[in-house]
Amino acid sequence: MNFAIVGCGFIAKKHAQAIENIQGAKLVAVCDKVSKAMEYYVDTYEAKAFTEFSEMLQREDIDIVCICTPSGLHAPLAEEAARARKHIILEKPIAMTLEETDRIIYACKENSVKLAVVHPNRFRPVVQELRGILNRGLLGTISHANATVNWNRNQEYYDQALWRGTKQYDGGVLMNQAIHNLDLLLWFMGQPEQIFSMEATRLRKIEAEDVSTGVIRFESGALGTVEASTTVYPRNFEESITIFGEKGTVKIGGANALYFECLTIEGMSEEEAEEILNKVKADPWGKPGHQCIIEDMIEAVNENREPAVTGEDGRRALELVLAFYESAAGNEPIYMKPVKVCM
Repeated sequence: MNFAIVGCGFIAKKHAQAIENIQGAKLVAVCDKVSKAMEYYVDTYEAKAFTEFSEMLQREDIDIVCICTPSGLHAPLAEEAARARKHIILEKPIAMTLEETDRIIYACKENSVKLAVVHPNRFRPVVQELRGILNRGLLGTISHANATVNWNRNQEYYDQALWRGTKQYDGGVLMNQAIHNLDLLLWFMGQPEQIFSMEATRLRKIEAEDVSTGVIRFESGALGTVEASTTVYPRNFEESITIFGEKGTVKIGGANALYFECLTIEGMSEEEAEEILNKVKADPWGKPGHQCIIEDMIEAVNENREPAVTGEDGRRALELVLAFYESAAGNEPIYMKPVKVCM
């Protein structure tokens, strides 16, 4: 299948490299308002460069468009790509508002195109192992869970582009960094019912938050805590998810949530636990997550099924972030309803 990329910043290179590593996939076009930003893709992949998105979409040989622009630009570009009957791989977050998100999902359904949201952490070996443990019910009833992202993004990071750290185009630590962790928390724990959050902008000169804490009550009755920041000195400190059940305690952690830091389950022998731990340690990153997302999209198109990470999945993660923002702004609990996409 032939791919196009719109938005030729840092994350676009991960898409291009992933496409190159997939047999039968080819990057044929790129689009950016800044011509110089496209030179790498023209020179390396022989992609055709476009400064106008509508012009690029006229190419009939493009099957899938990867949208890698600032988040605040996702909605109009995704809608336009859907109307051009191109399947869409959309970087996180899916959009900045639920109204924009619903427009994207509707446009894709209306034009019979597939939509995948880039939450690649789901494909990490340790995450897949934990998902399997939960699917098998090995932890029993879950009492509570913790999700933590304590990272470093210094002022130079935010000063790279005017849109970074803005509420309109980027958001803060929850929307930009921790949303992957929140996606995993929802994938593991199910629908939130009630949340309460506090946030602050402590160290970075940005419009959005650089530190956030919150608590969640899930529909199952289980509780959750969330802690996220970009203020940690001097480098990324921890990304983790810990789940406490009546029959086990499991924590995936490290600076990037790549390893089991605890794997204690009733009835699981030391030998079995050691085998799982060693399997993850042998290849902690696994196949690059962007490659998994793109390969899955190709299969979804060929098999006429939904992608592994759908627009609705992206909406759930966004809805949780926005509920955290609303709670912090009003200093009050937020009661959440099951996801219902407005058409």
